[in-house]
Amino acid sequence: MAVESPLKSTGWLDTYRAEPHVKILDASWYLPGMGRDAYREFENKHIPGAVFFDIDGIAQPDTDLPHMAADPQRFAEMVGALGISADDTIVVYDGAGLFSAARAWWNFRAMGAARTYVLDGGLPKWLAEGRQVEFGTGVADPVPFAPHPREDALVSAEQVQRRREYVQVVDMRPADRFTGDAPEPRAGLRSGHIPGSLNVPFGDLVKAGRLRSKDELAARIASAGVDAQQPVIASCGSGVTAPILLLALAQMGIDAMSLYDGSWAEWGANDALPLERGPA
Repeated sequence: MAVESPLKSTGWLDTYRAEPHVKILDASWYLPGMGRDAYREFENKHIPGAVFFDIDGIAQPDTDLPHMAADPQRFAEMVGALGISADDTIVVYDGAGLFSAARAWWNFRAMGAARTYVLDGGLPKWLAEGRQVEFGTGVADPVPFAPHPREDALVSAEQVQRRREYVQVVDMRPADRFTGDAPEPRAGLRSGHIPGSLNVPFGDLVKAGRLRSKDELAARIASAGVDAQQPVIASCGSGVTAPILLLALAQMGIDAMSLYDGSWAEWGANDALPLERGPA
């Protein structure tokens, strides 16, 4: 099913950001080694009207896996408290340009908020254009959020195991982690990849903090052996960057939402699950 572009421009957002149905989310999240504090940066500088979407907090609490998607009720309660309804036009951005925003975009789309978009270029582009910012914690009046979860969005390890022979599992980790030549940043994880999976490092789809052009996306995805017209399950290290593939496919007009949320944080820690090393 063809879909509209999942991106909104900085110009569009600046024009419509004061409309009551337009909600802006800062979904910045950084790896520990990046040395950045997402919430502190939000307090110091954010797009006017934005509220902070905490990827680690708006998550399932009863698991040892990082930032697993919250169940529909918990998600609805937490984003409703941010003043967001499922009928709003939601624009998500992050402080890197395009890194973690796709995760929040996927999470809202997975819960049925169809009018969710990613800000093209994110906060860096907004700042480079000299657009207005504000500081503080961000405030909003709570509203009801009615979730309508998509059944195809969340994929478990068991489902990956059953489907990997006939559905493309696409791993978005850097190539040296996919092949097993580089250690995993999380302690206790094996090195390698899900047998039969393909590798599209998320950085290959992003240039200077922005999603590449449709033609470039198509070429890079195809060069990895992925048939964009066939079903895919996106995976990565812990479920944050894998949605960049789904965002790229949406930009190409393809509706794909399936994410292995446990990703390598789960698969790599379970010795009972099969593993391959080397290139795809």
